[in-house]
Amino acid sequence: MNIETLLTIVFQVVGGLGIFLLGIKNMSEGMQAVAGEGLRKLISAVTSNRFMACGMGTLITCVVQSSSVTTVMVVGLVNSGFMTLTQAIGVIMGANIGTTITGWILVLKIGKYGLPLLGVMALVYLFSRRDKLRFTAMSIMGVGMIFFGLELMADGFKPLAGMPTFVDWFARFQANSYPGILMCVAVGCALTMIVQSSSATLGITIGLAEAGMIPFPTAAALVLGENVGTTITAMLASLGATRNARRAALSHTIFNLLGSLWITALFPVYILFIYRLLGTGPEAGVAQDDLRQGIAMVHSFFNIANTALFLPLLPLLAKTVKWMVPDRKVKEVPHLSSLNVRMLDMPAMAVQQSKEEIMRMADSVEKMLVWLKAAFAEQDPDRERNARLFRREEILDVMQKEIVEFLSQMVSGTVPREITREARRQLRMADEYESISDYIESLLKLNLKLRDTGLTISEEGLKQILDLHDHVAAFMRDVNLIVHEGAPVDQAEYHSRAEAVTRLMKTYRERHLERVQRQEVPAMKSLIYMDMLNAYRKIRDHAINIAETLPGQ
Repeated sequence: MNIETLLTIVFQVVGGLGIFLLGIKNMSEGMQAVAGEGLRKLISAVTSNRFMACGMGTLITCVVQSSSVTTVMVVGLVNSGFMTLTQAIGVIMGANIGTTITGWILVLKIGKYGLPLLGVMALVYLFSRRDKLRFTAMSIMGVGMIFFGLELMADGFKPLAGMPTFVDWFARFQANSYPGILMCVAVGCALTMIVQSSSATLGITIGLAEAGMIPFPTAAALVLGENVGTTITAMLASLGATRNARRAALSHTIFNLLGSLWITALFPVYILFIYRLLGTGPEAGVAQDDLRQGIAMVHSFFNIANTALFLPLLPLLAKTVKWMVPDRKVKEVPHLSSLNVRMLDMPAMAVQQSKEEIMRMADSVEKMLVWLKAAFAEQDPDRERNARLFRREEILDVMQKEIVEFLSQMVSGTVPREITREARRQLRMADEYESISDYIESLLKLNLKLRDTGLTISEEGLKQILDLHDHVAAFMRDVNLIVHEGAPVDQAEYHSRAEAVTRLMKTYRERHLERVQRQEVPAMKSLIYMDMLNAYRKIRDHAINIAETLPGQ
């Protein structure tokens, strides 16, 4: 073989694979954009019921077209503390079924029509102004790219079938014995680990099978290995994450590994079952037109059977991974490291996860207000509780920074306007909550400054501060409740309540100035007291700003 022919084959296969993967990405992004709100509802609907969780995992993966993407999302949610280990394992099991939809899409008799489909939908995507139509076209354009890429790969592999050197090399990978089956499974696993995409290896497998380079049983064994190799993505995403996140990723690996082991032990029976479904046998082999359907069957029935086998054993699997990744004596706090670039492939899900972080910020602010009131009311300062408040303010600073970085990266891509608007709302809310935490910290510092200088607020002044605190805290709680529920805000009511807080602050300020006039308050105490009143007013301002960012405004 001359170098020119080899380069032509390499360029065609690599180009076809690139177009195929880009098609998967476009189809996934288009489907996510069209079903954005539905996806967010699916995520929030996941329960501890293993069958419900499995069903949600299947549906989500059917939309995002990647079990790796779903499992990375699950690891992120577990890492942030918004999904339990049992829920995560159920979703992961469902994701394995959902990912098989890619194989069935490839069964569609589109073939040579992939390129014109790509071209027509690209024009619709470029020139349409309606979001829903644009992203529907983007999804169908992705389907066209998938088939065009497959055609290129298959045509690229065909010359290899006439070259004895390559035929002899591929002949080493024959699933006609148990060691041969394991070798093919290992090759499929290794290839998927390298490219971190089971869709890519599935495309390569189909291309090789259609070019006649590998027989159908070998292709089937490669597909089984691809199921194990795809777990590497979740394992990488769990590095440095919480124990439960590492357990979730580990459960994915164990589930797929054990599944591949038992199915390879029954491989001759399993392949015979697939042959019967295709209406053929080992002697006749699989017809060229039925290869994709056969590979899709291998993929689907394996994952359905494996999930049916392990779903009743889910509690046992959860106990096993807990034993393998044991708890430590030190309590581990869920954190935000799940908000990484891997989540940017799923804007609809990413914006849901960042919303959960916003709600955590809301809860933290509410808790800080409770601690602050206790600090005002007590005679002797609780140093441990005050340290917790200061530490919580630092955490909120980090949360806001990570949310801003994450959402800023997300909206820089191709994202529907609806998700962009939601991201902007969240960016503003994160900033408002972080500012509120700053003022709460300032109030505690002012209180400690009074104590350090040997001054105390008069009984009347303290009563007024606590009353103002209660009004602001109640207003903050109601705003947070709306944030959690995501319901529209009655702006007239909230502005009325905000004005009531302002009037109360002004009333207490006038009374304080009267005390100053009567020379009942030292200058230092007066300045600190006025700063406290102003801090509560600022908290109120930021709370009303949050209310104004909510949907419907």
